[in-house]
Amino acid sequence: MEPRVLLVVDGYRYGDKPVSREAEVAEVLAALPTVTGVIHLPYLDAASTGPAGAVLWADLHPDLREVVAFEPVPFDHPLYVLFSSGTTGLPKAIVHGHGGITLGHATALALFTDLGPQDRFSWFSTTGWMMWNYLVSGLMVGSTIVLFDGNPAHPTLMAQWELAAETGLTYYGTSAPFLMACRKEGLTPGESLDLSRLRGIGSTGAPLPAEGFRWVHSAVSSTAQLGSMSGGTDVCNAFVGATPLTPVWEGEISARLPGIGVEAYAESALGAGDWAPVVGEVGELVVTRPMPSMPVGFWGDEDGSRYHAAYFEEIPDVWRHGDWVTVTPRGSLVITGRSDATLNRGGVRLGTSEFYRVVEELPEVRDSLVVHLEDPAGGAGELVLFVSLAPGVSASDDLPRTIAGVLRSRLSPRHVPDTLQVVRALPRTLSGKKLEVPVKKILRGATPEDVVAAGALDDPSALADIAAYAASRG
Repeated sequence: MEPRVLLVVDGYRYGDKPVSREAEVAEVLAALPTVTGVIHLPYLDAASTGPAGAVLWADLHPDLREVVAFEPVPFDHPLYVLFSSGTTGLPKAIVHGHGGITLGHATALALFTDLGPQDRFSWFSTTGWMMWNYLVSGLMVGSTIVLFDGNPAHPTLMAQWELAAETGLTYYGTSAPFLMACRKEGLTPGESLDLSRLRGIGSTGAPLPAEGFRWVHSAVSSTAQLGSMSGGTDVCNAFVGATPLTPVWEGEISARLPGIGVEAYAESALGAGDWAPVVGEVGELVVTRPMPSMPVGFWGDEDGSRYHAAYFEEIPDVWRHGDWVTVTPRGSLVITGRSDATLNRGGVRLGTSEFYRVVEELPEVRDSLVVHLEDPAGGAGELVLFVSLAPGVSASDDLPRTIAGVLRSRLSPRHVPDTLQVVRALPRTLSGKKLEVPVKKILRGATPEDVVAAGALDDPSALADIAAYAASRG
């Protein structure tokens, strides 16, 4: 990309720790000769003036009483570029249009989430996740939006629930990993805080298991509707989720969102390449009809070839999103992980989400990631499980036996890993997603730089640790 204006800060706080970004800003500016203007927002130091020639944010503000002049543009006129999370490789620069985002977000927020001028709406997100854009669009339906800046778990995981109580939120959205972390900590925010105004809780970013639903309804609110939803940066919206008119079932997503043609596609017995919708069994999540917020294209993809390869190459005539999904007979949906991160043991397909649900319930485990390395000779391959340990826990000879035992008893012998590797931390994207595909490629010999952008990670050093382990395997 060739940006003309760069908006920068001098740094940020991670918990109580100030983190300067001045050196990184200088490095970025040096690599972007197209930049002609820099807008600086002092964050750590109010007296900071930023790079040479920068304009301070405070000096840029127009008179807010001035009437805004709207310029008519075509429906598909580019609005903004979002970068994919990097879970499957180097991020894609996805161009979204004015009309698609406006129509898609207004429909989702007003009809599916039932937000309006009476609501106070918050969804915890950094600017690196599409949910930040979705939150800002809450202004389109007249709701008051509440943005939280900083570490959502500082000083404790209760900080988010305290924010909900203090600001009188009527709808609070977050990620499934955050809800499961609160459950694991044994939090009961509904007992100590006034969350009586909270009528809706949203969850996305990963599948929310049944026990997550039970925790929300018992420990947070028994009356708020819990809406698990799934979509992606690719459409900056959801395909499936909850609506005010659909029931909530534990561990399931309530419905296809109205107007969006979502199906589970599986290859039929007629042979490879013959796909058909299925009900009650796992299939590829596909979208069979156009939806307004599908991207205009990828930046720099002049002939559309990369766009076509990303979504339409695998299964003809439908959008393949890359998730495994089961559509139940009652119309609800269960997403079980990325289809390109599938674990296939002896011809039996295993979903990653079921691994994480079981392993991460163990008090010794903070985080986990599993990949399957196929055997070119057709054997069972190698199932590799990485775990990072909870604070105060050290690796022991008993840990592999404990993990193997709980996987064997709660899932099956096929789920027991061949290799268990303890690491300091596991890499996630800025939006909190695991990186099964890049990690698998690294174990196959690729370098981290070839498979994922360091700037898309919350902790790039965690990926370096995995690369060092891969090198030690030979």
